[in-house]
Amino acid sequence: MKLDGKVALITGAASGIGHQIARRYVEAGGRVAIADLNLDAAKAAAKELGGEKEAIAVAMDVSNEEQVNAGADATAKAFGTIDILVSNAGIQIVHPIEDFPYSDWKKIMAIHVDGAFLTTKACVKYMYPQKSGALIYMGSVHSHEASPLKSAYVAAKHAILGLGRVMSKEGAKYGVRSNVICPGFVRTPLVDKQIPEQAHELGITEERVIKEVMLGETVDKQFTMVTDIAEVALFLAAFPTTALTGESIIVSHGWHMN
Repeated sequence: MKLDGKVALITGAASGIGHQIARRYVEAGGRVAIADLNLDAAKAAAKELGGEKEAIAVAMDVSNEEQVNAGADATAKAFGTIDILVSNAGIQIVHPIEDFPYSDWKKIMAIHVDGAFLTTKACVKYMYPQKSGALIYMGSVHSHEASPLKSAYVAAKHAILGLGRVMSKEGAKYGVRSNVICPGFVRTPLVDKQIPEQAHELGITEERVIKEVMLGETVDKQFTMVTDIAEVALFLAAFPTTALTGESIIVSHGWHMN
């Protein structure tokens, strides 16, 4: 699986899953734009991956249309085009719905759903004229399942699945594929933050949150790893034909099975 100089814009790529995907893309011969809210962290990540020939840093609040458009244009200016979008930026906030602040609901929707929409719109203007491209969205098992305390997140991840499917149809005549990666619980700072929050809301120990809530439905009681997600992201980016599109690929140690 090689990328042979293809250019990827990856959001939320200064750390976690996004950073591992960027690393794997560079290893496979790709060039990446590390788009992140934290520009200093994005610059450090780009430097770590080899510098300006392989990776650049882009400041991007994915819920801000001007920043998204500027970041996409900066990526195309630096590398000539955009071949791959990985819409990965995301957050998690948990509350029972009766206590869920509307401001937090809107924040989750803005980052996950608005962000996916805006980055898609900004990138297809480079993909459509060249008659090729890959749109890769970071969904979740929660694109298919529901969990207590996660009304906003589950709704957002279902929306991303819908957007990805629409784009497989709209992008087809331009040779642009669209797929959604749906991880289970990946041990990242985002997940670590949830453990004490869910323990508090559910009135159980943190150990029980891990064993029963997060890993209880997996076949082997294992977390999904960032490296697992990066391999799937490379597979989708490097797939050689337009046959693989409109799909959601679930990477969850068997938590959810289609």
